[in-house]
This record gives sequence, C-alpha cells and structure tokens, in this order.
Amino acid sequence: MPDNSEDGLEERRRRLGASLGRIRADDVKEAKAEASAEESRKGFANAMKLSSEFISAIIVGVGLGWTMDWYFGSTPWGLIFFLLLGFCAGVLNVLRATGAVPTRLSAPPEGKKDENNRGGV
Repeated sequence: MPDNSEDGLEERRRRLGASLGRIRADDVKEAKAEASAEESRKGFANAMKLSSEFISAIIVGVGLGWTMDWYFGSTPWGLIFFLLLGFCAGVLNVLRATGAVPTRLSAPPEGKKDENNRGGV
C-alpha cells in the first residue's frame, strides 16, 4: 500500500512539473512579446516627435515669411526665404534629435587656457 501512494505522488509531482514548465515557457513568450511591443511604441513615439519638430519648423517659417511679405509688401520673396529657412531649421532639429549633429560645442576643460590666457582652446 505505501508503494502505491508513493507512485501516485511521483506521478502528480511529474504532472505538476510539466504544467509549471509550460506556464513558465508561456510567461517567457509573453515577456518577449511585451518587450517587442514596448520597442515598437518607443519607435512610433520617436517618429511622431521627429515629424512634428520638422513640420512645426516649416510652419513657423511660412508664417514668418507670409507676415514679412504682408508687412513689407515684398510678395513672394519673404515667404520663399523663410520657407527655406524653416526647412533648414527642421532638418537641423531632426539631425540634433537623432544625435547626428551635436547640440552645442562643449566647454573647454577648467584648467586649459589658450595663448592669451583666456578660457578657450
């Protein structure tokens, strides 16, 4: 009789181990899917940020150009100039946001002086 209960316990332990293994595998798959979805959301958010920065720079350029043309009566030259200026500013904003262009030149180290004993290189 004790032999039968031991076999029953072993069988139940084996079934429990197998079901826990399946649950753990499902958890790993779910975690990978969630990480992939999170990465996709980050990419979409970054794309929206970059496109809005680009478009807003162009809109500001067009607005300034149109205002300058209306005020000075120089139609269409102010609009053309500021449209191109807004386009260049938008491209520069996108390049800065992606890290392709540094935002500012870094300051020289504290102890470094140039030939005129000023704080520059």
